[in-house]
Amino acid sequence: MKINIYYGGRGIVGDSTLFVLSKMQNALEELNVRVERINLYEMKHNITSLPSTLNDADGVILGTSVEWFGIGGYMTQFLDACWFYGNKQKISELYMCPVVISTTYGERQGAMTLQTAWDTLGGRSCNGISAYVRDSVAFELNQEYVKVIEKAAENLYRNISRKALILPASSQAVKQMVTTETPIDFTPQETEQLSKYASDDKYIQTQKEDLKELASHFKTLLKNDGMPEEEVLLNTFKNRFNPQKSFEALYLLEIDGFDEPLMLEVKNTVLTAAFERRNDQSVLCKVSKKKLEDITHGKETFQHAFMSGDMQVKGDFRMLRMLDTVFPFEKKS
Repeated sequence: MKINIYYGGRGIVGDSTLFVLSKMQNALEELNVRVERINLYEMKHNITSLPSTLNDADGVILGTSVEWFGIGGYMTQFLDACWFYGNKQKISELYMCPVVISTTYGERQGAMTLQTAWDTLGGRSCNGISAYVRDSVAFELNQEYVKVIEKAAENLYRNISRKALILPASSQAVKQMVTTETPIDFTPQETEQLSKYASDDKYIQTQKEDLKELASHFKTLLKNDGMPEEEVLLNTFKNRFNPQKSFEALYLLEIDGFDEPLMLEVKNTVLTAAFERRNDQSVLCKVSKKKLEDITHGKETFQHAFMSGDMQVKGDFRMLRMLDTVFPFEKKS
């Protein structure tokens, strides 16, 4: 038999919840039960991955403190993670014992909150421990209290061993109502993998950046009537092409945000434009997408962009001066 203890307090010195959990752990280990203690405050960046630790347990103890109001954020986050990522089939087989110690007020409400949450998850709730502790030293030295704590641990052990029948709770009916949408069925392995992804800040940041890039892409498509940005840029240069007699040049424009450079090959009256890399260019220009947009809208010239340092150029500078002649972009009204 294996029982997991999840502690949702802050781990401060004098927290009587830790004392109660330690006494319960000792009592269970004397009954040859394997006990694993998980302090949620130590796992605060990976709480969403913790529901996977329920998969090899037979029962759980949820212990937390009420220092001013409610059961605290760490325990709430853990229960949220169980709802979104936990294996509901496994949770339905687990017996849970709540432990809530208050230094102000609300220990019974806290225990009820844990029981209601566990019932809503589909699990089986047992009678637990709730107490108000004003003097932690006096509480811990009271042997009668220790016996009550050990008795609660023994009752949890008996319920698990006998697979005690738990009467149905109305909160389970609530679960049916709030999950009316067709659920996506995941295997336990897939659920565990999803919970790991959800707790990986680097993975989440990468996903956000990908979504932002994708949104920008579709925004550009809408702006260009569904045409890809590359095709719009090619058409822009083709429409502004001004052939020059006996003039030949090969321009490469490396533009931020494009995988391949824009190749503009001019041979007298013929223009070949494509996004491809060549090694025989006359002029290589490096320019930002925003600056190129200013040039194609007539707000700027290639020559001025080079002189102001907004465009880097390598190659034949006489060919560079011809860029504004071959592609005369006029300011749009």
